[in-house]
Parts: sequence; structure tokens; C-alpha cells
Amino acid sequence: MVSQPFPDGFVWGAATSSFQIEGACQADGRGESIWDRFANQPGRIKDGSHGEPACDHYHRFREDIALMKELGLGAYRFSIAWPRILPGGSGQVNPKGLDFYEQLVDGLLAAGIAPHVTLYHWDLPQALEDGGGWPQRSTAEAFVELAEAVSQRLGDRVQHWMTHNEPWCTTVLGYQTGDHAPGRKNFQQALAAIHHVHLSHGWAVEVLRKNSPGARIGTTHILSPVVPASASEADQRAARERDGTFNRWFLDPIFKGAYPQDVIALFHRAKRIPKPELWFVKRGDLEAIRAPLDFLGINYYSRHIVRSHEIPEAANEKRQIEPLPDKTDIGWEIYPQGLTEGLVALQREYALPCIYITENGAAFNMGPDAEGRVVDTPRIEFLRGHLEALHAAIQRGVPVKGYFVWSLMDNFEWTHGYTQRFGIVWVDFKTQRRILKDSAKFYQQVIRQNGC
Repeated sequence: MVSQPFPDGFVWGAATSSFQIEGACQADGRGESIWDRFANQPGRIKDGSHGEPACDHYHRFREDIALMKELGLGAYRFSIAWPRILPGGSGQVNPKGLDFYEQLVDGLLAAGIAPHVTLYHWDLPQALEDGGGWPQRSTAEAFVELAEAVSQRLGDRVQHWMTHNEPWCTTVLGYQTGDHAPGRKNFQQALAAIHHVHLSHGWAVEVLRKNSPGARIGTTHILSPVVPASASEADQRAARERDGTFNRWFLDPIFKGAYPQDVIALFHRAKRIPKPELWFVKRGDLEAIRAPLDFLGINYYSRHIVRSHEIPEAANEKRQIEPLPDKTDIGWEIYPQGLTEGLVALQREYALPCIYITENGAAFNMGPDAEGRVVDTPRIEFLRGHLEALHAAIQRGVPVKGYFVWSLMDNFEWTHGYTQRFGIVWVDFKTQRRILKDSAKFYQQVIRQNGC
């Protein structure tokens, strides 16, 4: 197991997202999402697949709750499919969509599992994208409608809410690089999208507090500690810039009420914005974005090692830090100590009241052996190492209150389709058979070891 027990009351959970597991993409009045449209474009998804049927969780959620109970989970983090609730993005609410999530929440509570609800995990209604998407302020306004509809129905039972999952992925991958839905490539649109995601978060916090009194409210960001490849001035500067665009640009507005000025200046110097100012920020926006939170969710997978491109490699100092050789099947470096380092630095910078690790996991693609057992020893070692690193952060004073493994089960892994398996539960996507992997049994024992 892990060498030391975690604090009393520590929350042990697992996480998923709507488009990755639910399937039923045209059932009961659900509208089209940007990922439906994106996945149907040739060449976008590695194996040409789609989020239908994924894990068919929409029809099998009771079976999946039984698995969670067997594992001993104290909490389950899932997301709301915006197109199920508001098929047109705003306006008319689809009652069958709300019915599904109400049944899911009630089933979890009956099993003794606390629902931790994320309002947005990337599946924007296509109707809103057709109207301009996140670069438009109107999409932030529509998000408030989603928060209102969901929290009015579930606010008396859900005690943990997250507004967004990884705004960096929503905006940079979706609107700047085009790697994710909706597949746009426009830097200035991406900047505006970031701000409107922030703004929608701040506005939604107010709605959640009104409709779910006493609930704990936060949001979730991906954290990747940035390390310069050498002690050279060029590498140090490049690392500071990467930290600014990847981490601080998304956290400073929420906790400090301002975008980092050094990053604004960087964008202007690079001629990516015409003036050293943000034209889409209106009076009162930053105050709204800085709405007080009860916790921050952190998704951690690995670190960034940054090498400057300002000068030729041969002219820079000798590289002092190389990526470690151990990698997951998706190609990400395995670096558990980055979780300790990142959390300690985060707490020092922002003095957060509470942190949950809302995602942490690894892609290893082994399947059942001849006896039907999934021996995923590398995932066990990954989890063990990261739990030890998390414990070290707690020992250093970081107020971490819970851990959610990514993911409960194998699923549709975005642009990788079904080629990468992150689950602790193996899924046969043809028959929908579920098998507890050895990593699930390991996690079950960790939970038991810690008195849950």
C-alpha cells in the first residue's frame, strides 16, 4: 500500500467526464456538442472513433455505482453534459437531462458516495459554437443558465461543485492550437475565450451559492510545474514565460483578480496582441472572476522541462535536466515528485484554503490475460509513487483534503479515441463488460488502510 496513513477525513474518490463515458449521444433530447461535430471530422480522432457508445454509462450508471461501492469510494467526481440540459446551449431546459443526473446523484447518495459535480468538462453545445463559442461573452452568459438549471434541481443534495475542468485545455487546445474541439487556430480568439471561461466561472459561483447553500464551491485546473533545463539565463527566462502562460495566466485572475502583467507584455512583444492591454476585459469582470472559493481542484500528470529557443542549442549552457526514462503509454514522463513540488509552490503563491487532487492517473493499455485478470502493475506503481508524493506535500503543510484517481474506467480519450486506457476498471467497449484491474484492487486496499 502506501507507507503512511493519510489524515482523518481524507476523501478518496474517482473521476470521469460526461462525453468520455456516457454515450447515448442522441438519447432523450440531448443536443449536439462540439465534440460530436469534431469527432465526425476525418482525421481528428486517432482511431476514427466517437464518444458513442463509450462506456454507455447513461444506461449503466447503476452498475457503475455498484462498482464504486465495491471499491469503497467515498466520492465520485463527474461532469454535466451541457447539451443534455440545454440542447440549444441556452433557453429551453430538457427535463430528461436533469432527470438523468438526479437519478445518478440519488443513487450515489444511497450508496454512501458523495457526488462532486463539475459543470463543464469541454462538451460545449454546438449551437453556442455556431454563435461564436467561448470567444463570445454570450457563451459565459449561457453558462450561467446551465449553472442555474442544474443547481436548482440538485443544489439540495450536491455539496461539492466545480465550475470548470482545465480551462487551459478548453481554450488553448480548442481555440489556439486546434488540437481539441472546436478545432480553431486563432491566438486572439483563444485569449478572449480564456477570459470568458474565467468570467463564466465567477458568475456561476454566485448562482451556486444561491441555489446550494452551505455547499463547497471551487474549480479545477491542470498543474504542471515548470523546470528550466539548465541554469542559463535563457532557460530560466523561458521557464518563467511557460509558467506564466500555462499556470499563472489561469490562476492569477481567480485568486489575485488580475492577469500577470509580464505575460501581457510578452504577448505584446511577440506581436500576438496589438497593444499591451486586454480589449475584452470590461469593468467589474475581474472582481466577478475573483469570487471567493472554498477549494481548488488540481489535476496533475507530469511536469514541463523547458529549453530556450532564443539561442542555438550549442550556444546555451549544457542541459542539466533531462526527462526521466519512465513514461506512460501515452508518452508522458512519470515524475511523482512534481506533485509535491507543484503543490508546495502553489500554496506558497496563493495561500489556498483547501485543495483536492481532482485527477491523477496514467495510461497503460494492458488488457485481460487468459484468466480474465488485468495485471496493470505499472499503474499500481504510478499510483503508489504519486500518493507518497501527495502525502509528502501534506506533511509540508499543503491543505489537501482528497484524491480522485483518473479514471474510474477506461473511456473515450479525446483525440486518442479508444487507444489509451486510463481506467482502474477495464471496459470491453463492444460488450460493455467491466473488470476490476489489479490497480483497482490496490486502490481499494489504500482506501481500507486509511479507514474509509
